[in-house]
Amino acid sequence: MTKPKLVFSPVAEDYFENPYEIYRRMRDEAPIYYDEELDFYALTRHADVAAAFKDHDSFSSARGCHLAQIRSGEEPQKMIIFMDPPDHRHMRSLLNKAFTPRAVQSQRETVIHLVEHYLSRVDPDNFDVVQDFSGPFPVEVITRMAGVPEEFRQQVRHWIDKGLECKPGLNELSDQAMEANVESGVYYYGLVQERRKNPQDDMISRLIAAEISGPDGSTRMLDDIEITGFTALLGGAGAETVTKLLGSAMVVFAEHPEQWQMLLDDRSLIPAAVEELLRYVGPVQYNVRFSIKDVELPNGTVPAGKPVFLMGAAANRDPRAFDDAETFDITRDRSQAQNLGLGYGIHSCLGAALARMECAIALDHLLDFMPRYEVDVDGLQRTNMQNVAGYHHVPVKVLT
Repeated sequence: MTKPKLVFSPVAEDYFENPYEIYRRMRDEAPIYYDEELDFYALTRHADVAAAFKDHDSFSSARGCHLAQIRSGEEPQKMIIFMDPPDHRHMRSLLNKAFTPRAVQSQRETVIHLVEHYLSRVDPDNFDVVQDFSGPFPVEVITRMAGVPEEFRQQVRHWIDKGLECKPGLNELSDQAMEANVESGVYYYGLVQERRKNPQDDMISRLIAAEISGPDGSTRMLDDIEITGFTALLGGAGAETVTKLLGSAMVVFAEHPEQWQMLLDDRSLIPAAVEELLRYVGPVQYNVRFSIKDVELPNGTVPAGKPVFLMGAAANRDPRAFDDAETFDITRDRSQAQNLGLGYGIHSCLGAALARMECAIALDHLLDFMPRYEVDVDGLQRTNMQNVAGYHHVPVKVLT
């Protein structure tokens, strides 16, 4: 029987349902995949993806981070993910101050409080891990750090979900997604202006007061548009990663109960479990770059002037990089290859340490709350989102 033609579409229904089968075929049959219709390339083998993440001189972020954005030719909003050096380096050094080890550890008690708060409210017989727990608490953490008032924090989560939503078969953002992004931007812009008048002890106020170095060595202040963009980005990234990873985690552990039992027996394995979850079901599926010049990669050539998908989630299951790559194993040797679950190179996730801490604390509490549980498989609902994978609904029943 002839295999169906290999076609990768980032907005196909079957891709949203199970991206890992298409990743396997791409790694084996077309590691430097080219789509003639939309004129883009996609990299899926670990060696190529890791090399591209590191080569910011060849693979630019300045055109945008998703296909429609790059193909439009329009200059994207001022955000750190849309910057190349030297602008990126100056902005990263400023924003890194919000995520120093001390700053992250200062959030530990807040995370514990929020995790306990949301778990205390759920019904063990009718518990949706995402809607009742992993959706609400991470956005509270990051928006509190940013300076969003309490009454708007959950609204931010709904804007994020809608703003990243993709309609199957539609390569452009839907009108509803565009509307959510505009509403979010308008809200954050107003909040920045409010903080200019009335500074607080929060990230927005610190960005307003900060000076950034320019390419010529001079310094300047950030404008309201820049601060709006950075705050909206941090809110989205800080919420989505943890929300989707924890939802996927409970599905994966239900499929691998022996791994859940290992955590019940030895909580010191929790950090390793978080790393394996990031490798095996990391929420960020890909990043898109623009090739500035012809690039020789370990498995082929990418020509200049093309959108290029760096498929980190595919690379993280590459058997050329990891032994038994398609096996979920929280005790695996993590020194074999770089885990690309939170990016790599200059654009690696700013809040990676915070995300890891939130996931570890959440897993620790879930082990206490539901040492035995079952997932309502029929009730699972996957997300259809731009470059993010996971679940909107993970209904579970806690077993006694």
